[in-house]
Formats: sequence, structure tokens, C-alpha cells
Amino acid sequence: MISTDYDAIVFDNDGVLIEPTDRERLYDAVHRSFEHFDVVAEEALVRRAVEEDDLPFDDVRETHGLDPGEWWARREAAAVEIQREEIRSGTKALYEDVEALFELDHALAIVSNNQHETIEFIVEHHGLREHFETYYGRDPTVEGAERKKPDPHYVERALDELGTTDALYVGDSEKDVVAAERAGIDSAFLRREHRRDLTLAADPTYEFADLRGLVDAVASARMVEE
Repeated sequence: MISTDYDAIVFDNDGVLIEPTDRERLYDAVHRSFEHFDVVAEEALVRRAVEEDDLPFDDVRETHGLDPGEWWARREAAAVEIQREEIRSGTKALYEDVEALFELDHALAIVSNNQHETIEFIVEHHGLREHFETYYGRDPTVEGAERKKPDPHYVERALDELGTTDALYVGDSEKDVVAAERAGIDSAFLRREHRRDLTLAADPTYEFADLRGLVDAVASARMVEE
């Protein structure tokens, strides 16, 4: 049974609150970033810049002679632009069960590996500001990229702003579970359709099929206490 003692519930964004961005569009963003510097990058490098935690900053410098910080800033700006297009068109849509979260009386927050500017756009575009006390995405810098989950940096920043460590982090990846553990808080793994067959090496505190399941579990636990 889920604990009823949490002061706050913090959510990942992509795959939890909103549909993941199509990988092909993110590859497009990387291509745009290289094109800005008149560079045609090999496809393997483009994919690494999207798919891997070990980002190709050394290759960008050594193979293409680019400053990693300048290239990454351009890559982030292109990704923000493309995702805004996807959100406006409805291709990258908010999950319907997000509305269930508004039944909770916890402080709510968002911590994402996506760009902070993208998270800010989502919050504004979908009118979520009144429901979430704070939200964090990564800074558009090399340092910001290196602080992505499973590093707990942004989770801890959100907890500091919320003024609590009695919190639950809800995500859809192993990185989310590990980041929560490193931040010293419980985790809930959301096994949506795109994660049906995912095997985790880290154990979440709870697992739910969707956000409705999470909210119902909280309500049921409180009824038992009463």
C-alpha cells in the first residue's frame, strides 16, 4: 500500500505527463545544430547525441573542430523549437489522465531530463502552472546535460524549493528510479504502453500502469487510514 505521508509528489515529464518526442524529430534537431556550423555529421554521432548518456562532446571537438558548449547550446535550441512544433500540432500530446493529478492535495512538481525551456512551454501551453508548484528541466549547457538523471541534481533542487524530503518521484525509466534513490526519496515506476516490456535493474518503491492508478492508490490508502 502506498504511503500517505508524502508532502510532495514529483513527476518526470516525457512518458509520464506528455507523450515522448519522436526520436526522428530529435535526430532532426541534432542535424540542424550541425548545419548551423556547416558540418555534415555522421549518423552514428547524431544518434549518440540523442540516445546515449555519454554525450559526444569530445568527438564534436576533435572530429569537427567545434566548441562543445556552442554546439550543445545550438542543439538544445533546435530541440526546443522542434518540440514546440510537435506540442502545438498535438503530435506530442498531454496524457488524458494528467487531470487525475488535480485530485491530489500534495504539492506537485516536475523534474525532467528535457530542456527547461521545453518544460516551461508545456506548462504554459497546457495551463498547468496553477497545479505545479515548481518545475525543472536541464539547463542548455554542457554542465546541465551532465546533471541529467540519474544524477539527482535537479530532483534535489526541486525538493529544496518545495521545502521537503518526504516526497515521491514518479517516472517511466530506470534513470528515474535511480535518481530518486540517490536523492533519498521513494519512487513509483509508471508502466505505460511504451514501457510494457521494459525490465528494470533498479527496484522502484511502487509500480502503476498510469497516473489514474497512482491517484486511486493514494485515495484507497487514505480510506484505510480513516
